[in-house]
Amino acid sequence: MPLTGKRLERPGRPGLLAATYLPSILKGMWITLRHIFRPKVTLQYPEETWTLPENYRGLPALVRDDEGRVKCVACFLCEYVCPPKAIRIEAQEIETGVEKGPKIFDINMLRCIMCGYCEEVCPEQAIFLTPEYRTVGLSREEMIFPKERLLEMGGVRKDPIKKWSRLTGEAAEPRPVGAAAGAGRR
Repeated sequence: MPLTGKRLERPGRPGLLAATYLPSILKGMWITLRHIFRPKVTLQYPEETWTLPENYRGLPALVRDDEGRVKCVACFLCEYVCPPKAIRIEAQEIETGVEKGPKIFDINMLRCIMCGYCEEVCPEQAIFLTPEYRTVGLSREEMIFPKERLLEMGGVRKDPIKKWSRLTGEAAEPRPVGAAAGAGRR
């Protein structure tokens, strides 16, 4: 049976000039010369800082509600969904007796990839990605942020749901007439 197709031609041996690598060296030097005269984009970091875009998502942080209570209910969803397993939570019962809260909430910033899954999965809007991107630590232990540091970074966020007043029997905002609890649910 005869063979079909085109015969493959192998490249010949390089000439004397190509064997010396001189063309490759000259090409590399030409690229370097072109870049020397372009404007520089380097920042002198401590003095100059990067201007962040509005939607930049940096380090995760916990938040408190209007009255200073931790919004996290220790549901463990953020710990479960975290791809590098950077979040560690231990739950405890809180004063209200209705819910639980985090006794320990640690985020290992050496592992955190700032993906935002924890923020997306949180049912209580208790964890947010801040515009902060600088993490500095002299040891591994300093890079594990405890609950207190995360709350300090996150600050206070307005709570539009006001679930605490409903759960603890505090005076809630009046509902419109005809709006029964669970109205509109199927």
